[in-house]
Amino acid sequence: MQLLNLGVNHHTAPIDIRESVAISPEDLQDSLLDLRDYLRGTHRELMPEVAILSTCNRMEIYCAANDVIQPSHHLEERAFNWLTAQKRLHSDALKPYIYSAKETDAVKHVFRVSCGMDSMVLGETQILGQMKKAVEFADQAGTLGSYLKPLFNKTFSVAKAVRATTDIGKHSVSMASASVRLAERIFGDLNNSKVLFIGAGEMIQLCASHFAGKKPKQIAITNRTVDRGDEMAKVFAEKGLKTDSFPLQSLPTRLHEFDVVVSCTASSLPIIGMGLVKTALKTRSSRPIVLIDLAVPRDIEPEIRSLKDAYLYSVDDLGSLVNEGRNIRELSMADAEIIIDNGVSEFFQTLQKRTLVPIIQSLQNTADRLKEIELEKAVRRIKRGEDPVEVLSIMADALANKFMHAPINALQNSPNNEIEDFKRILTSIYPPK
Repeated sequence: MQLLNLGVNHHTAPIDIRESVAISPEDLQDSLLDLRDYLRGTHRELMPEVAILSTCNRMEIYCAANDVIQPSHHLEERAFNWLTAQKRLHSDALKPYIYSAKETDAVKHVFRVSCGMDSMVLGETQILGQMKKAVEFADQAGTLGSYLKPLFNKTFSVAKAVRATTDIGKHSVSMASASVRLAERIFGDLNNSKVLFIGAGEMIQLCASHFAGKKPKQIAITNRTVDRGDEMAKVFAEKGLKTDSFPLQSLPTRLHEFDVVVSCTASSLPIIGMGLVKTALKTRSSRPIVLIDLAVPRDIEPEIRSLKDAYLYSVDDLGSLVNEGRNIRELSMADAEIIIDNGVSEFFQTLQKRTLVPIIQSLQNTADRLKEIELEKAVRRIKRGEDPVEVLSIMADALANKFMHAPINALQNSPNNEIEDFKRILTSIYPPK
């Protein structure tokens, strides 16, 4: 099997490139099946394994394919071609931002991503949950198999070990807390601010929790699924905060009410455009509005940042804030890298041992066959009235001779250039007394 990781992230590509290749949760299952089918090509009898991780900071493809289907360099080419065709991109426009890793490097990359060592927020934990979700999607789609399943199982084990034994996740500034700091730069104390959250996913819930800690004047949630927005608003209402929830289609008539807007949805098109914000600012009598867009693809048109009283921040704009405390976390990276390197070695050792299973089964089957033959002979002798002790002795000699025939014959007939290897192997199996 050939293993490949291919993708883009916040290190290699700006946000406009990342959003051009992002895959929404609604499209993920179809994309997994389409990618697997594309990699199969004409080899319909074989089934490559695939998984896709798509977040605001990265889009990565993981695939394992028998080299009968694709040699390693062809696998990379086909995965890249699938991505450009899927997103209708010109290969020259995407190629400068793409990275790839194979075999050992690919395994190490997956481990580092799961531990938050490749994240914008060094040591952040959200990526592990996102990766588990991606694996769950792939498992439900039936695109995981005997290579990627154990790879991801080991990935989660390594991430757990890194979290438990190092300080890499401590003193981190999350995207959620950075969003609060940006809002405070404009409004200072948020006690008199109204905050709107667009969406109801994990990132929005994290952000809402951080803002709730600042006791804003009001928290409101708008979401396509009204029930989810209502459930989220209820949580904060129970904490004594003034809350509101309304359907997303009401946003144009209510945007002006809010001082801070945090958006993170899976929409493929912007939810807030230039005209909507201009209208809101006019109604607000030019009181400033902070817009924090944590979505990829973006929920808020980037041109809005040109408006005088609109302060728009994307995920890339939060970079300097989230890196606070990075020096402390970097001290733990050496320890984390040791755990990861050990995990890579253990993973490939497991794969190597797995190749021994057919050989072991063959040896066991041969032993069982020889045992049955000699046991049948012994039973016939005993039924004829022969001495059981003598029968057992004959059976034991016959089994010993048959078990030793194959290694002795291999040793005697081995080529001269292999005889030393045979001697070393047999001596290790049957050490002299």
